[in-house]
Amino acid sequence: MSNTALTTAPQAIDPSFENVWDEIVWRGLVHVSTDQEALRALLAGDPITYYCGFDPTAPSLHLGHLVQLLLLRRLQLAGHKPLGLVGGSTGLIGDPRPTAERTLNTRETVAEWVDRLRAQVERYLSFEGDNAARMVNNLDWTAPLSAIDFLREIGKHYRVGTMLKKDAVSARLNSEAGISYTEFSYQILQGLDFLELHRQYDCVLQTGGSDQWGNLTSGTDLIHRVEGTSAHAIGTPLITNSDGTKFGKSEGNAIWIDAELTSPYAFYQFWLSTADADVIERLKVFTFLTRAEIEEYAALVENEPFRRAAQKRLALEVVATVHGADATAAVIAASDALFGQGDLHALDAATLRSALDELPNATVPAGTSVVDALVATGLVSSLSEARRAIKQGGVSIDGERVDDDAAVVAGSLPGGVSVLRRGKKTLSGVFLG
Repeated sequence: MSNTALTTAPQAIDPSFENVWDEIVWRGLVHVSTDQEALRALLAGDPITYYCGFDPTAPSLHLGHLVQLLLLRRLQLAGHKPLGLVGGSTGLIGDPRPTAERTLNTRETVAEWVDRLRAQVERYLSFEGDNAARMVNNLDWTAPLSAIDFLREIGKHYRVGTMLKKDAVSARLNSEAGISYTEFSYQILQGLDFLELHRQYDCVLQTGGSDQWGNLTSGTDLIHRVEGTSAHAIGTPLITNSDGTKFGKSEGNAIWIDAELTSPYAFYQFWLSTADADVIERLKVFTFLTRAEIEEYAALVENEPFRRAAQKRLALEVVATVHGADATAAVIAASDALFGQGDLHALDAATLRSALDELPNATVPAGTSVVDALVATGLVSSLSEARRAIKQGGVSIDGERVDDDAAVVAGSLPGGVSVLRRGKKTLSGVFLG
Protein backbone atom coordinates (compact mmCIF):
# COMPACT_ATOMS: atom_id res chain seq x y z
CA MET A 1 0.00 0.00 0.00
CA SER A 2 1.63 3.26 -1.03
CA ASN A 3 1.36 6.32 1.13
CA THR A 4 -0.46 8.07 -1.72
CA ALA A 5 -3.45 5.91 -0.78
CA LEU A 6 -3.57 7.52 2.64
CA THR A 7 -5.97 10.39 3.10
CA THR A 8 -5.63 12.10 6.46
CA ALA A 9 -7.20 15.23 7.85
CA PRO A 10 -5.14 18.41 7.47
CA GLN A 11 -3.94 19.94 10.71
CA ALA A 12 -6.22 22.96 10.99
CA ILE A 13 -8.64 24.68 13.30
CA ASP A 14 -12.27 23.77 12.60
CA PRO A 15 -13.86 26.88 11.00
CA SER A 16 -17.30 25.89 12.31
CA PHE A 17 -16.24 27.20 15.73
CA GLU A 18 -16.16 30.91 16.50
CA ASN A 19 -13.14 30.54 18.79
CA VAL A 20 -10.44 27.91 19.41
CA TRP A 21 -11.65 27.88 23.02
CA ASP A 22 -15.06 26.68 21.84
CA GLU A 23 -13.40 23.96 19.79
CA ILE A 24 -11.23 22.59 22.58
CA VAL A 25 -14.24 22.61 24.92
CA TRP A 26 -16.28 20.66 22.34
CA ARG A 27 -13.42 18.20 21.98
CA GLY A 28 -13.56 17.57 25.72
CA LEU A 29 -10.11 18.98 26.40
CA VAL A 30 -11.06 21.28 29.29
CA HIS A 31 -11.68 19.44 32.54
CA VAL A 32 -10.73 22.31 34.83
CA SER A 33 -9.40 25.80 34.20
CA THR A 34 -8.96 29.27 35.56
CA ASP A 35 -11.62 31.85 34.59
CA GLN A 36 -13.31 30.47 31.47
CA GLU A 37 -14.66 33.75 30.14
CA ALA A 38 -11.24 35.35 30.51
CA LEU A 39 -9.64 32.39 28.72
CA ARG A 40 -12.16 32.53 25.90
CA ALA A 41 -11.45 36.22 25.38
CA LEU A 42 -7.70 35.69 25.66
CA LEU A 43 -7.64 32.96 23.02
CA ALA A 44 -9.85 35.04 20.70
CA GLY A 45 -7.54 38.06 20.88
CA ASP A 46 -3.97 38.81 19.88
CA PRO A 47 -1.47 35.91 19.95
CA ILE A 48 -0.43 34.84 23.43
CA THR A 49 2.49 32.72 24.60
CA TYR A 50 1.61 29.48 26.38
CA TYR A 51 3.48 26.38 27.49
CA CYS A 52 3.32 22.78 28.57
CA GLY A 53 6.07 20.94 30.43
CA PHE A 54 7.25 17.36 29.99
CA ASP A 55 9.46 15.69 32.58
CA PRO A 56 12.09 13.16 31.44
CA THR A 57 11.12 10.43 33.92
CA ALA A 58 11.16 7.84 31.09
CA PRO A 59 12.92 7.58 27.72
CA SER A 60 9.72 8.37 25.80
CA LEU A 61 6.44 10.21 26.04
CA HIS A 62 3.25 8.13 26.12
CA LEU A 63 -0.40 8.50 25.17
CA GLY A 64 -1.23 10.77 28.09
CA HIS A 65 1.40 13.20 26.81
CA LEU A 66 -0.06 12.98 23.30
CA VAL A 67 -3.15 14.81 24.58
CA GLN A 68 -0.91 17.73 25.59
CA LEU A 69 1.14 17.67 22.38
CA LEU A 70 -1.98 17.91 20.25
CA LEU A 71 -3.44 20.66 22.43
CA LEU A 72 -0.19 22.62 22.01
CA ARG A 73 -0.53 22.19 18.26
CA ARG A 74 -4.20 23.21 18.15
CA LEU A 75 -3.48 26.46 19.98
CA GLN A 76 -0.54 27.15 17.66
CA LEU A 77 -2.77 26.61 14.63
CA ALA A 78 -5.04 29.27 16.11
CA GLY A 79 -2.13 31.73 15.98
CA HIS A 80 -0.71 31.47 19.50
CA LYS A 81 2.95 30.94 20.41
CA PRO A 82 3.93 27.66 22.08
CA LEU A 83 6.79 26.95 24.43
CA GLY A 84 7.68 23.28 24.80
CA LEU A 85 9.43 22.76 28.11
CA VAL A 86 11.45 19.63 28.85
CA GLY A 87 12.28 19.51 32.53
CA GLY A 88 15.99 18.95 32.96
CA SER A 89 15.69 19.99 36.61
CA THR A 90 12.19 18.75 37.52
CA GLY A 91 13.06 15.47 35.82
CA LEU A 92 15.76 14.97 38.43
CA ILE A 93 12.99 14.86 41.05
CA GLY A 94 9.72 13.83 39.38
CA ASP A 95 6.27 14.99 40.39
CA PRO A 96 4.78 13.09 43.35
CA ARG A 97 3.00 9.87 42.44
CA PRO A 98 -0.11 8.98 44.47
CA THR A 99 1.42 5.89 46.09
CA ALA A 100 5.19 6.00 46.53
CA GLU A 101 8.42 7.91 45.97
CA ARG A 102 9.93 7.88 42.52
CA THR A 103 13.32 6.32 41.95
CA LEU A 104 15.76 9.15 41.32
CA ASN A 105 17.54 8.68 38.00
CA THR A 106 21.15 9.70 37.45
CA ARG A 107 21.95 13.08 35.99
CA GLU A 108 23.38 11.38 32.91
CA THR A 109 20.18 9.39 32.34
CA VAL A 110 17.99 12.46 32.79
CA ALA A 111 20.16 14.46 30.35
CA GLU A 112 19.85 11.68 27.75
CA TRP A 113 16.08 11.54 28.21
CA VAL A 114 15.83 15.33 27.92
CA ASP A 115 17.31 15.07 24.43
CA ARG A 116 14.97 12.25 23.46
CA LEU A 117 11.83 14.00 24.71
CA ARG A 118 12.86 17.30 23.18
CA ALA A 119 13.07 15.61 19.76
CA GLN A 120 9.65 14.05 20.28
CA VAL A 121 7.98 17.31 21.29
CA GLU A 122 9.54 19.16 18.35
CA ARG A 123 7.77 16.86 15.87
CA TYR A 124 4.37 18.24 16.85
CA LEU A 125 5.12 21.96 16.59
CA SER A 126 6.09 24.39 13.87
CA PHE A 127 9.28 26.41 14.34
CA GLU A 128 8.58 28.79 11.47
CA GLY A 129 6.45 31.90 11.04
CA ASP A 130 5.29 34.67 13.33
CA ASN A 131 4.17 32.22 16.02
CA ALA A 132 7.13 29.85 15.80
CA ALA A 133 7.54 27.47 18.72
CA ARG A 134 10.45 27.58 21.15
CA MET A 135 11.94 24.75 23.20
CA VAL A 136 13.15 25.49 26.73
CA ASN A 137 14.81 23.54 29.55
CA ASN A 138 14.14 24.54 33.15
CA LEU A 139 17.64 23.43 34.15
CA ASP A 140 18.83 26.66 32.51
CA TRP A 141 17.31 28.83 35.25
CA THR A 142 17.31 26.47 38.23
CA ALA A 143 20.94 25.28 38.01
CA PRO A 144 22.39 28.75 38.75
CA LEU A 145 20.13 29.22 41.80
CA SER A 146 21.66 28.59 45.21
CA ALA A 147 19.51 26.94 47.88
CA ILE A 148 19.51 30.23 49.83
CA ASP A 149 18.37 32.24 46.80
CA PHE A 150 15.69 29.66 46.02
CA LEU A 151 14.29 29.82 49.56
CA ARG A 152 14.53 33.62 49.82
CA GLU A 153 13.23 34.54 46.38
CA ILE A 154 10.70 31.77 45.67
CA GLY A 155 10.05 29.70 48.81
CA LYS A 156 8.93 32.74 50.82
CA HIS A 157 5.84 33.08 48.59
CA TYR A 158 4.52 29.61 49.44
CA ARG A 159 2.38 28.66 52.45
CA VAL A 160 2.82 25.15 53.78
CA GLY A 161 -0.87 24.83 54.59
CA THR A 162 -1.79 25.47 50.97
CA MET A 163 0.88 23.08 49.72
CA LEU A 164 -0.41 20.32 51.98
CA LYS A 165 -3.87 20.58 50.39
CA LYS A 166 -2.65 19.74 46.89
CA ASP A 167 -4.17 16.44 45.78
CA ALA A 168 -0.90 14.63 45.06
CA VAL A 169 0.59 15.73 48.38
CA SER A 170 -2.47 14.91 50.49
CA ALA A 171 -2.74 11.47 48.89
CA ARG A 172 0.84 10.71 49.81
CA LEU A 173 0.49 12.09 53.33
CA ASN A 174 -2.38 9.67 53.87
CA SER A 175 -0.40 6.71 52.52
CA GLU A 176 2.06 4.47 54.32
CA ALA A 177 4.89 5.79 52.16
CA GLY A 178 4.48 9.42 53.20
CA ILE A 179 6.28 12.04 51.13
CA SER A 180 9.83 13.33 51.11
CA TYR A 181 10.72 17.01 51.26
CA THR A 182 12.19 16.56 47.76
CA GLU A 183 8.89 15.60 46.13
CA PHE A 184 6.96 17.97 48.40
CA SER A 185 9.00 20.80 46.86
CA TYR A 186 8.18 19.81 43.28
CA GLN A 187 5.22 22.18 43.07
CA ILE A 188 7.49 25.11 43.94
CA LEU A 189 9.83 24.22 41.09
CA GLN A 190 6.95 24.04 38.62
CA GLY A 191 5.64 27.35 39.89
CA LEU A 192 9.08 28.83 39.33
CA ASP A 193 9.00 27.56 35.73
CA PHE A 194 5.80 29.48 34.97
CA LEU A 195 7.14 32.60 36.65
CA GLU A 196 10.39 32.44 34.69
CA LEU A 197 8.60 31.89 31.38
CA HIS A 198 6.21 34.73 32.22
CA ARG A 199 9.19 37.02 32.79
CA GLN A 200 11.20 35.91 29.76
CA TYR A 201 8.48 35.41 27.16
CA ASP A 202 5.33 37.00 28.62
CA CYS A 203 3.87 33.48 28.90
CA VAL A 204 0.33 33.70 30.32
CA LEU A 205 -1.09 30.16 29.98
CA GLN A 206 0.02 26.70 31.04
CA THR A 207 -1.66 23.46 30.01
CA GLY A 208 -1.37 20.03 31.61
CA GLY A 209 -3.31 17.03 32.83
CA SER A 210 -5.98 17.65 35.45
CA ASP A 211 -3.99 15.46 37.87
CA GLN A 212 -1.37 18.24 37.69
CA TRP A 213 -3.84 20.96 38.70
CA GLY A 214 -2.09 21.70 41.99
CA ASN A 215 1.19 22.21 40.13
CA LEU A 216 -0.48 24.32 37.45
CA THR A 217 -2.04 26.67 39.99
CA SER A 218 1.24 26.83 41.87
CA GLY A 219 2.49 28.87 38.92
CA THR A 220 -0.57 31.07 38.48
CA ASP A 221 -0.57 31.88 42.21
CA LEU A 222 3.15 32.65 42.23
CA ILE A 223 2.86 35.02 39.25
CA HIS A 224 -0.02 36.81 40.93
CA ARG A 225 1.94 37.26 44.18
CA VAL A 226 5.27 38.26 42.64
CA GLU A 227 4.24 40.16 39.51
CA GLY A 228 0.74 41.28 40.50
CA THR A 229 -0.71 40.05 37.19
CA SER A 230 -3.02 37.23 36.14
CA ALA A 231 -1.98 34.03 34.43
CA HIS A 232 -4.09 31.08 33.38
CA ALA A 233 -4.13 27.29 33.37
CA ILE A 234 -6.07 24.57 31.58
CA GLY A 235 -6.25 21.05 32.99
CA THR A 236 -7.21 18.40 30.44
CA PRO A 237 -9.20 15.36 31.55
CA LEU A 238 -7.46 12.10 32.31
CA ILE A 239 -8.57 9.86 29.47
CA THR A 240 -10.32 6.70 30.64
CA ASN A 241 -12.26 4.02 28.82
CA SER A 242 -16.03 3.86 29.11
CA ASP A 243 -15.70 0.92 31.51
CA GLY A 244 -13.63 3.07 33.86
CA THR A 245 -10.27 1.47 33.14
CA LYS A 246 -7.20 3.63 32.63
CA PHE A 247 -6.65 4.54 28.99
CA GLY A 248 -3.43 3.43 27.34
CA LYS A 249 -2.56 0.71 29.82
CA SER A 250 -2.46 -2.96 28.91
CA GLU A 251 -1.32 -5.38 31.59
CA GLY A 252 0.62 -2.58 33.22
CA ASN A 253 2.45 -1.47 30.08
CA ALA A 254 2.20 2.06 28.76
CA ILE A 255 1.61 2.77 25.07
CA TRP A 256 4.67 4.79 24.06
CA ILE A 257 5.02 7.12 21.10
CA ASP A 258 8.60 5.92 20.52
CA ALA A 259 8.51 3.29 17.76
CA GLU A 260 11.28 1.32 19.50
CA LEU A 261 9.17 0.91 22.65
CA THR A 262 5.75 0.42 21.04
CA SER A 263 5.96 -0.64 17.40
CA PRO A 264 3.83 1.24 14.85
CA TYR A 265 1.95 -2.00 14.21
CA ALA A 266 1.11 -2.47 17.90
CA PHE A 267 0.22 1.23 18.07
CA TYR A 268 -2.14 0.83 15.11
CA GLN A 269 -3.80 -2.26 16.61
CA PHE A 270 -4.29 -0.42 19.91
CA TRP A 271 -6.36 2.27 18.22
CA LEU A 272 -8.14 -0.19 15.96
CA SER A 273 -9.40 -2.09 19.02
CA THR A 274 -11.10 1.00 20.51
CA ALA A 275 -14.58 0.20 21.82
CA ASP A 276 -17.62 1.69 20.08
CA ALA A 277 -18.47 3.53 23.30
CA ASP A 278 -15.09 5.33 23.26
CA VAL A 279 -14.23 5.88 19.61
CA ILE A 280 -16.03 9.19 19.01
CA GLU A 281 -14.45 10.82 22.04
CA ARG A 282 -11.07 9.55 20.85
CA LEU A 283 -11.65 11.08 17.41
CA LYS A 284 -12.35 14.42 19.08
CA VAL A 285 -9.24 14.39 21.26
CA PHE A 286 -6.64 12.70 19.06
CA THR A 287 -7.47 13.75 15.49
CA PHE A 288 -7.96 16.93 13.48
CA LEU A 289 -11.18 15.72 11.89
CA THR A 290 -13.82 18.45 11.84
CA ARG A 291 -16.98 18.43 13.90
CA ALA A 292 -19.02 17.57 10.79
CA GLU A 293 -16.75 14.63 9.93
CA ILE A 294 -16.84 13.28 13.46
CA GLU A 295 -20.64 13.53 13.52
CA GLU A 296 -20.71 11.42 10.34
CA TYR A 297 -18.61 8.75 12.06
CA ALA A 298 -20.90 8.89 15.09
CA ALA A 299 -23.80 8.02 12.79
CA LEU A 300 -21.82 5.13 11.32
CA VAL A 301 -21.05 3.78 14.80
CA GLU A 302 -24.75 3.98 15.60
CA ASN A 303 -26.08 2.47 12.37
CA GLU A 304 -23.27 0.26 11.04
CA PRO A 305 -20.98 -0.61 13.95
CA PHE A 306 -19.86 -3.85 12.29
CA ARG A 307 -17.92 -1.83 9.68
CA ARG A 308 -15.75 -0.26 12.41
CA ALA A 309 -15.28 2.73 10.12
CA ALA A 310 -14.63 5.11 13.01
CA GLN A 311 -11.96 2.83 14.51
CA LYS A 312 -10.19 2.47 11.17
CA ARG A 313 -10.15 6.23 10.65
CA LEU A 314 -8.98 6.83 14.22
CA ALA A 315 -6.11 4.37 13.82
CA LEU A 316 -5.13 5.86 10.46
CA GLU A 317 -5.11 9.44 11.75
CA VAL A 318 -3.23 8.86 15.00
CA VAL A 319 -0.57 6.55 13.57
CA ALA A 320 0.04 8.98 10.71
CA THR A 321 0.37 11.87 13.18
CA VAL A 322 2.80 10.00 15.44
CA HIS A 323 4.77 7.83 13.00
CA GLY A 324 4.23 9.37 9.58
CA ALA A 325 2.58 8.28 6.34
CA ASP A 326 5.12 5.63 5.31
CA ALA A 327 4.92 3.72 8.60
CA THR A 328 1.14 4.00 8.56
CA ALA A 329 0.89 2.59 5.04
CA ALA A 330 3.17 -0.29 6.05
CA VAL A 331 1.19 -1.27 9.13
CA ILE A 332 -2.15 -1.05 7.33
CA ALA A 333 -0.77 -3.27 4.57
CA ALA A 334 0.49 -5.75 7.18
CA SER A 335 -2.81 -5.78 9.03
CA ASP A 336 -4.76 -6.34 5.81
CA ALA A 337 -2.41 -9.06 4.58
CA LEU A 338 -2.44 -10.98 7.85
CA PHE A 339 -6.20 -11.14 7.70
CA GLY A 340 -6.42 -12.27 4.10
CA GLN A 341 -6.79 -8.95 2.26
CA GLY A 342 -3.28 -8.51 0.87
CA ASP A 343 -0.03 -10.17 -0.14
CA LEU A 344 2.15 -11.27 2.77
CA HIS A 345 5.16 -11.53 0.47
CA ALA A 346 4.91 -7.83 -0.40
CA LEU A 347 5.38 -6.61 3.18
CA ASP A 348 8.58 -5.09 4.47
CA ALA A 349 10.49 -7.33 6.87
CA ALA A 350 10.58 -5.00 9.89
CA THR A 351 6.85 -4.30 9.88
CA LEU A 352 6.01 -7.97 9.37
CA ARG A 353 8.21 -9.03 12.26
CA SER A 354 6.72 -6.42 14.59
CA ALA A 355 3.25 -7.60 13.56
CA LEU A 356 4.12 -11.22 14.35
CA ASP A 357 5.48 -10.14 17.72
CA GLU A 358 1.90 -9.15 18.58
CA LEU A 359 0.55 -12.61 17.67
CA PRO A 360 1.13 -15.93 19.45
CA ASN A 361 4.51 -17.00 18.11
CA ALA A 362 7.38 -19.38 18.53
CA THR A 363 10.99 -19.71 17.43
CA VAL A 364 11.76 -23.13 15.94
CA PRO A 365 14.79 -24.74 14.23
CA ALA A 366 15.01 -24.75 10.44
CA GLY A 367 13.33 -27.82 8.99
CA THR A 368 10.61 -27.95 11.67
CA SER A 369 7.40 -29.53 10.40
CA VAL A 370 4.19 -27.55 10.15
CA VAL A 371 2.68 -30.11 12.54
CA ASP A 372 5.27 -29.32 15.21
CA ALA A 373 5.01 -25.57 14.55
CA LEU A 374 1.23 -25.67 15.07
CA VAL A 375 1.81 -27.14 18.52
CA ALA A 376 4.74 -24.85 19.34
CA THR A 377 2.73 -21.70 18.58
CA GLY A 378 -0.32 -22.91 20.49
CA LEU A 379 -2.69 -23.09 17.52
CA VAL A 380 -3.38 -26.71 18.50
CA SER A 381 -2.82 -28.61 21.70
CA SER A 382 -1.39 -31.85 20.29
CA LEU A 383 0.30 -33.40 17.26
CA SER A 384 -2.79 -35.48 16.50
CA GLU A 385 -4.98 -32.36 16.52
CA ALA A 386 -2.50 -30.70 14.16
CA ARG A 387 -2.66 -33.60 11.72
CA ARG A 388 -6.47 -33.59 11.80
CA ALA A 389 -6.56 -29.85 11.09
CA ILE A 390 -4.29 -30.33 8.06
CA LYS A 391 -6.35 -33.26 6.82
CA GLN A 392 -9.53 -31.18 7.08
CA GLY A 393 -7.95 -28.44 4.93
CA GLY A 394 -7.95 -25.86 7.69
CA VAL A 395 -4.23 -24.98 7.82
CA SER A 396 -2.18 -22.64 5.66
CA ILE A 397 1.36 -21.33 5.86
CA ASP A 398 2.52 -18.10 4.23
CA GLY A 399 -0.79 -17.88 2.41
CA GLU A 400 -0.65 -21.38 0.92
CA ARG A 401 -2.90 -24.24 2.04
CA VAL A 402 -1.06 -27.18 3.65
CA ASP A 403 -2.15 -30.60 2.35
CA ASP A 404 0.71 -32.77 3.60
CA ASP A 405 1.45 -33.21 7.29
CA ALA A 406 5.12 -33.74 6.34
CA ALA A 407 5.36 -30.12 5.10
CA VAL A 408 8.02 -27.99 6.79
CA VAL A 409 8.21 -24.35 7.80
CA ALA A 410 10.25 -22.61 5.12
CA GLY A 411 10.37 -19.06 6.47
CA SER A 412 9.54 -17.83 2.97
CA LEU A 413 8.22 -14.41 3.97
CA PRO A 414 10.38 -11.25 4.14
CA GLY A 415 12.85 -11.51 6.99
CA GLY A 416 12.80 -15.33 6.93
CA VAL A 417 9.58 -15.71 8.95
CA SER A 418 6.35 -17.59 8.41
CA VAL A 419 2.68 -17.06 9.21
CA LEU A 420 0.61 -20.05 10.26
CA ARG A 421 -3.15 -19.88 9.95
CA ARG A 422 -5.73 -22.27 11.32
CA GLY A 423 -9.21 -21.55 10.04
CA LYS A 424 -10.01 -18.03 8.89
CA LYS A 425 -8.93 -15.89 11.81
CA THR A 426 -6.53 -17.84 14.06
CA LEU A 427 -2.95 -16.81 13.30
CA SER A 428 0.51 -17.29 14.72
CA GLY A 429 4.02 -16.30 13.79
CA VAL A 430 6.99 -18.61 13.32
CA PHE A 431 10.58 -17.43 13.56
CA LEU A 432 13.42 -19.69 12.45
CA GLY A 433 16.40 -19.80 14.76
